[in-house]
Amino acid sequence: MVFQWDGKTVFVDPVGGAAPFKKFGTPDVVLVTDIHGDHFNKDTLTAVVKEKTVVIAPEAVAALAPAGLKKSITTLANGKSVEKAGIEVEAVPMYNLTPTRLRFHNKGRGNGYVMAFGGKRVYVSGDTEDIPEMRALKKIDVAFVCMNLPYTMTPEQAADAVREFKPKTVYPYHYRGSDTAKFKKLVGDASEVSLRDW
Repeated sequence: MVFQWDGKTVFVDPVGGAAPFKKFGTPDVVLVTDIHGDHFNKDTLTAVVKEKTVVIAPEAVAALAPAGLKKSITTLANGKSVEKAGIEVEAVPMYNLTPTRLRFHNKGRGNGYVMAFGGKRVYVSGDTEDIPEMRALKKIDVAFVCMNLPYTMTPEQAADAVREFKPKTVYPYHYRGSDTAKFKKLVGDASEVSLRDW
């Protein structure tokens, strides 16, 4: 994902090579959520990160980063915050709860993120289930919520969490094979659901 606001650019989990990102220019901040290849790609990161770019990532990602990238990385543990390029970034836990899914994402390894910029609070879930920390979020203007089995959660789990933390707008993302229309119906009027073809 790419966010642009007031001359600032944030990339989230850039993978797939540098070409799709060229039109957005040099990112001021790059957020990496986890060590898996669909979130952390060393070649893509090396290609898009320039001297002024700050990469915010969990320690597990920093440990696997190439030497040339390490100087750009600010590590952020679950529950910690940092401000970079005028954007406040808080690391939110992301992990699995269901016994058969625990091997995919263990607690403390990866980060979801809440970004504050332009008077808005934006939540990016990363790969997670409907964990208590997500349900406890407050004053979220825009949320990007995953739902792809067997790795994260069902549309039912995602919708139930959204009904609890009530972001103003929610985008299902990272939802390969999931029924987003069902998710929208289950969320109901708790939040505005915006569907995109990712």
